[in-house]
Amino acid sequence: MSKFKRMHLVVLDSVGIGAAPDANNFVNAGVPDGASDTLGHISKTVGLNVPNMAKIGLGNIPREVPLKTVPAESNPTGYATKLQEVSLGKDTMTGHWEIMGLNITEPFDTFWNGFPEEIITKIEEFSGRKVIREANMPYSGTAVIDDFGPRQMETGELIIYTSADPVLQIAAHEDIIPLDELYRICEYARSITLERPALLGRIIARPYVGEPGNFTRTANRRDLAVSPFAPTVLDKLNEAGIDTYAVGKINDIFNGAGINHDMGHNKSNSHGMDTLIKTMGLPEFQEGFSFTNLVDFDALYGHRRNAHGYRDCLHEFDERLPEIIAGMREDDLLMITADHGNDPTYAGTDHTREYIPFLAYSPSFKGNGVIPVGYFSDISATIAENFGVEKAMIGESFLDKLN
Repeated sequence: MSKFKRMHLVVLDSVGIGAAPDANNFVNAGVPDGASDTLGHISKTVGLNVPNMAKIGLGNIPREVPLKTVPAESNPTGYATKLQEVSLGKDTMTGHWEIMGLNITEPFDTFWNGFPEEIITKIEEFSGRKVIREANMPYSGTAVIDDFGPRQMETGELIIYTSADPVLQIAAHEDIIPLDELYRICEYARSITLERPALLGRIIARPYVGEPGNFTRTANRRDLAVSPFAPTVLDKLNEAGIDTYAVGKINDIFNGAGINHDMGHNKSNSHGMDTLIKTMGLPEFQEGFSFTNLVDFDALYGHRRNAHGYRDCLHEFDERLPEIIAGMREDDLLMITADHGNDPTYAGTDHTREYIPFLAYSPSFKGNGVIPVGYFSDISATIAENFGVEKAMIGESFLDKLN
């Protein structure tokens, strides 16, 4: 019998809590990640007021320097710790896959100088459209259409760009390049980026509409991902007939593997929380696991080095956290974590190699405290033990500490 009938895992995308021990092996615009600290630097530079996460134990997480404006609780309502990544990467897919029990020993390929001419030429030959070479680099998704959208409207050329993640993104005005054509080009791009030297996690179709100076990305985004290379705990749950609900881009990150209920993409963090609350209230969701990603922290503020916006985004989540808790049942467990860092005060625009916070809360808790520092994959092992399935490649359960 499961200790918790339902477990809900919420990933605050990129909300790291201090440089990992190996952070200096990872570089951001030529600067090692060893001094990165997403939550710490936000708290120090622009202030952070998250009383609901603090109440669970955010300020109790072990740190050399306590979070400046997030006090430790003498009697928190839950359990807290920080977790370290063992996989060789600091991207979204690596983080999420490790959280579900995989060890990624060979990182995906990233292209800080743009994609090689061989890939660009193949896409041109397949599509019959030229590619705007000047856009072929890591680029903000909104900035790239502001800069090159007018040219695309005139010439019909493709806007191909990348990011800190191992992704190839194609932006296309829906009135210039129809969706069916864009998706077909992306499917071809997926077929030529499945092995080194261009092993990419995702190909992303980024349609948009509007006029120069007023472009807007639409909800017709499509992600073409690779499947995890080994079974994750999601697969173990699915094989055991246990419900797995994905909210936000979780389904894309795992290419649907192990997910039997996809609740769709999020239009925003707030929309994602609405969807999670709705999912928790489904009468048919009596037992199982929900997995939510809230990406605005990373996409809108981390990569754009906007500390004030990042702080406000954290405030918004914290203000709505009581709504999520109100949707819980007595034997539910809520877990809040992240997948990597993205310090908005740091050099460059890349992710940062950091510990991630971990908070756990259940209405059934009789105790509270700090769990020993562990690893991302320990979350997956804890889920596996709770539902009586085999764990994945790595991870050690801390279920016995959640009482």
